[in-house]
Amino acid sequence: MRLSLKRNLSLLSMIGVITLTVAACGNNNNEAKSTSAPSTQPASSVEASKEAPSASPEEAKKPDLKALHVYQNDDYNTYPVAKVIEEKTGYKVKYEMLPQDKADDKLNLLIASGAEYDYVFMNGGSNGKALYSDYAKRGALTEIGPLIEEFGPNIKAAIADASWEAVKVEGKIYAIPTSASDGVGFDLIIRQDWLDKVKLPMPTTLEEFTAVLKAFKEQDPGGNGKQNVPFSTRGDYPVLPNLNGAFGIANSYNDVDGKLVPSALDPNFQSYLEYMNDLFKQGLLEKEFAVNKDPNLKEKFTSGKLGVMPAHWADIPTLTDALQKTQPDAVIAYIPSLKGKDGVSGLGSSGGGLDRITFIPKSSKHAEDTIKFLNAKLEKETHKLIAIGEEGKHYTFKDGAYTPILPIFADERNAANNYLTGVDEVNYPIYWQARVRKDPRLFAAWESVNVKLPVAERKPDLLATAPYMPEYTKNYQTLGTLVNEYAVRFIVGSEKAGDIGAFQEKYKSSGRDVSLKEINDWYTTK
Repeated sequence: MRLSLKRNLSLLSMIGVITLTVAACGNNNNEAKSTSAPSTQPASSVEASKEAPSASPEEAKKPDLKALHVYQNDDYNTYPVAKVIEEKTGYKVKYEMLPQDKADDKLNLLIASGAEYDYVFMNGGSNGKALYSDYAKRGALTEIGPLIEEFGPNIKAAIADASWEAVKVEGKIYAIPTSASDGVGFDLIIRQDWLDKVKLPMPTTLEEFTAVLKAFKEQDPGGNGKQNVPFSTRGDYPVLPNLNGAFGIANSYNDVDGKLVPSALDPNFQSYLEYMNDLFKQGLLEKEFAVNKDPNLKEKFTSGKLGVMPAHWADIPTLTDALQKTQPDAVIAYIPSLKGKDGVSGLGSSGGGLDRITFIPKSSKHAEDTIKFLNAKLEKETHKLIAIGEEGKHYTFKDGAYTPILPIFADERNAANNYLTGVDEVNYPIYWQARVRKDPRLFAAWESVNVKLPVAERKPDLLATAPYMPEYTKNYQTLGTLVNEYAVRFIVGSEKAGDIGAFQEKYKSSGRDVSLKEINDWYTTK
């Protein structure tokens, strides 16, 4: 079982003070690193000149770097992108990676032991921000703001102010943020061929959606008889995308009169639960939804028994392939943003958050050179080459669109995002689309919720660019579980509408009041 954040930080606290400056055992074969001069030492002595007469001063003073990255299936050191980066920057990097499981535990141990990495490239998100911020506060990281000012013009030009705000710790910068390119991820998918069989158009309102589910139940377009399931979800996902937007609660926190309010305390939360409870009572929402896990929910859909479920656009090709093995004529489509009372609608969007964080441990002996290296990667053409390769070899460019050339793009750039220690926030979202054009179905799914969906109906996560907030981070998982469990009980009818006030009081007393103050103290500064 993954250690909790509290246990992680406790571990760091116990061993961090006495070991932060102790070097961890490195790779015994990394002789180049052990003999490299620190970046602050000029390579201009007569001795150096005699030993390497062909090397310019700039080349001679570039040390080998050692990096720790997130897990990937490919070997970082032999993947084609590594060679491109070395050729373009002049820096040789020895890459290591975190394990696939319990990565945070391993990272805590490495940071606490003072392992000599020149930079660490870790996942972003709330947990990543929490770990990174704790390291910074404990003095385990190098403050890189001044180094970026002096040696990082490309870094400064590429990254927006909002992203820098997200990585500030007590007003200082200890990391380079890599912003997320995702926007809307999840929506409700529907069997378009079932819609055609019951002779109904794609629903655009809650009332039309309910009518479609009734037709799926009564007319059996899947030919499953009593096993036909109009609509389902997972037990850990009862507050659903699109439907929640029709009640004005598209994200976990939403702006209400200039303040961020958690959806569980929003007056519309009860209306959402009552709507879902009504679907459940009518047999339109699967009776067993509460026990569904992700694999068996997908199996129900791909076996042809299920009409509507939530799905991420990245899953569409896999779901389509599995479904069409038994249902060759099956067609999957996303349901457009459904309108609720007074025309309210929207799909939650994660765009603008942090995908990754890159920091320099205090134990690094090459902080200046590390910033120079990371800056060189963000030179515009180098960054583009790393991200999507060479035009005519890895991609084509026409009418403003980057289209991958397969299979070489997949072979040589599929893992390129794991080398992007910061991105050009203006251009990378356009380059990035080459990745989703690898499969027309993948691109169509992404496009339907991120391009064709009107901008006004893509509701941004207003906490996406927030800095680390200790109370929010400490409580969000517990409170999220509390909300999901209550929502499931309400939907299946074991909670009464009149008791929601008691739940909300419990919710607030479990840490939300403190978190809410912290969140809005930040939000009012926006």
